[in-house]
Amino acid sequence: MSSAIRTENLVKKFRKVTALEGVNLDVPEGAIYALVGPNGAGKTTAIKVLMNIFRATSGRAEVQGTDSTRLRGAAFTSIGYVSENQELPGWMDLRQLLAFLRPFYPTWDLGLERDLFRELDLPRDRKLSKLSRGMRMKAAMLSSLAYHPKLIVLDEPFGGLDPLVRDQLIEGLLERASEATIFVSSHDLAEIENLASHIGYLEEGRLRFSEERAVLLERFREVELTLDDPPSLDRKWPESWMHVAASQHVLRFIESRFASERTSAEIRRLFGEVRGVTVSPMTLRAIFVAMARAGRPSAGGSTV
Repeated sequence: MSSAIRTENLVKKFRKVTALEGVNLDVPEGAIYALVGPNGAGKTTAIKVLMNIFRATSGRAEVQGTDSTRLRGAAFTSIGYVSENQELPGWMDLRQLLAFLRPFYPTWDLGLERDLFRELDLPRDRKLSKLSRGMRMKAAMLSSLAYHPKLIVLDEPFGGLDPLVRDQLIEGLLERASEATIFVSSHDLAEIENLASHIGYLEEGRLRFSEERAVLLERFREVELTLDDPPSLDRKWPESWMHVAASQHVLRFIESRFASERTSAEIRRLFGEVRGVTVSPMTLRAIFVAMARAGRPSAGGSTV
């Protein structure tokens, strides 16, 4: 499968501050890829390097097969880019803005423009400066989707929006997902929990893992063991066990590389036969909280 976005050992430094450190990213064409991580992790810096707003300190990035340093002019007619802090000409209304933009995009679709106006419930003749933040984000989304871009890049697009506006934007994206690759950054997992097909976790400028969402959810499990004797925590645990804790006869841990037979074998090796084993799936939010608490790469995760 070809890549819509690829980076190789990408580094970006601002004087003595390293914002990105050796990031190797591969976003398959057709994916809905969520780059997640806490505020300050380097997500916006990564996107600005991809969009040729920042120049990388070292390494390289490709967007739709083109070196990001060569992105300019006509290359952006197939890329839709929406930023959290998108600036729009406040003196224009939306009709004026779209009339200004249309000539730059040969694939602009007036029928799609009308559909988006209706779906997003946007006013045509109100000055952009008079719109709420949610309305401005919807206006930015409309102006970035109406020309059928092959790649849609969204930098924290849903932050601070009320749930109804957020759901409208996500629904509009999903309706276009069949014809585009979507790359979205977010620090709020609720925004992308049911949106992404692939997920990368960026922390302190390093890509901790990058994989399909289904694979990630499959390999993380909460495990609870009921033992005959109170367990001792003074031993070496398997590398893939996280946050091991004990309470009376119960031992709890997070298995970050779950496989039924392998995990059962590890439990038998350490404890012999146990009274009970409970294995529970985890939400994305629970996985990322566990990752943040651990402060280290997840065992068994792929970093590409």
